[in-house]
Amino acid sequence: MPQKSTRSGSARRKSPAYKSGLKDLKGLFSKHGFSDYRFLDPSEIVVAEWVRMKCLYGCWEYGKNAACPPNAPSVAECARFFREYKRAAVFHFSKTVERPEDRHAWGRKVNLELLKLEEDVFKAGFVKAFLLFFDSCNICLECSGARTACKEPKLSRPTPDALAMDVYSTVRKLGYPINVLSDYDQEMNRYAFLLIE
Repeated sequence: MPQKSTRSGSARRKSPAYKSGLKDLKGLFSKHGFSDYRFLDPSEIVVAEWVRMKCLYGCWEYGKNAACPPNAPSVAECARFFREYKRAAVFHFSKTVERPEDRHAWGRKVNLELLKLEEDVFKAGFVKAFLLFFDSCNICLECSGARTACKEPKLSRPTPDALAMDVYSTVRKLGYPINVLSDYDQEMNRYAFLLIE
């Protein structure tokens, strides 16, 4: 009797092509210096309206970042977008910074390297490869604030929360640490997502 597919995909039979693709991806991740990652079935991504509400009410970047709301699809569109994928990689980064603004400089540096990885994954034949930055898009030092006026449209990417992802619930499913921090002397745990196929 054929094995039933489960929502998480854990019972899915892995074809030789799947296993080969996984090996190729791990090689690319290593080439770019990313070693702390886990694979996730995108059907396990939690999308929630409350995440968008936090963007609308409480985020100082609302309306000021071309890759964040209101320059983002609706919550329903975001949920449909994630369901078009069968595999994603979640990259974990941890750091302590002295000042809040230091987070963005660090984030920009890491995000630029993640963009190189996304390009290599695409060139390896994974045409749906799409990166979600772990920090606000800071490719430009000064953002236009609108998608149509973005100075770097090929490099700009949204964050998971800009696409209404509940990052807390999603990464906890993988056993990763994530907590609300009360001070900048505490270590941050940040997560970038590479949607692959």
